[in-house]
Amino acid sequence: MHITILGCGTSTGVPMVGCHCPVCTSDDTRDKRTRASLLMTYSGHTVLIDTSTDLRMQVLRAQLRRVDAVLFSHAHADHVNGIDDLRGFHFIHKEIIPCFASRATLDILQNGFGYIFNEHDNSGYPPLLTAQEVSAPFELFGQTIIPVLLLHGKSFSYGYRVGNFAYLTDCSAIPEASLQLLQGLDLLIIDGLRWSEHPFHFNIPGAIAVSRLLKAPRTVLTHLTHEIAYSEQDKLPRGVELAYDGMEFDLQ
Repeated sequence: MHITILGCGTSTGVPMVGCHCPVCTSDDTRDKRTRASLLMTYSGHTVLIDTSTDLRMQVLRAQLRRVDAVLFSHAHADHVNGIDDLRGFHFIHKEIIPCFASRATLDILQNGFGYIFNEHDNSGYPPLLTAQEVSAPFELFGQTIIPVLLLHGKSFSYGYRVGNFAYLTDCSAIPEASLQLLQGLDLLIIDGLRWSEHPFHFNIPGAIAVSRLLKAPRTVLTHLTHEIAYSEQDKLPRGVELAYDGMEFDLQ
């Protein structure tokens, strides 16, 4: 399996509009963060996790030619508002793309982007995506996908485990039952918003604590704000690192 972090930024992206802080004006390309989205490639198939606001820029940069499926973590704007850019892939490969998410997330997507999922009023525009509710492990292109329920402040999101890899974005706590689904990981990519606390996200110390609890040998912090410079990598303990856009991994 090949994994690419398409975007590792928080909801504002970095640079943030109107900001001239040291990170937003940094010359380090690893401080340029588009909104959070991830790509998995395996068995000749490409699977997205989330369609970030910056999806068009991300897939052009990655030279992605097709998307076979999408897993949604939750329905906040920075994770879904790029969904319309999936239309371009349909125009090329003429296949309807399945989208997997919780019932609550699908309800919001189908309400806000109904024209993509259903033909309305004999418009002549065919559906380009299908909505598939998930609440338990399911098979996708020969891999078992395990949805992992996460607390995101007072709401919920899904992380996903595939093999010995887990992607846990937008979370502030992990229920005990979900921790049991995350044992034995080789790679953990987890929300690590910033150093200071936040009510809806793990901060860096909180994410590191989860990593230590799960005994993950490699942990990558994503969904990063402009309060963190990539140069602060040296402050992190061994086995923990900061994500950057375009970061890649190969897993057995």
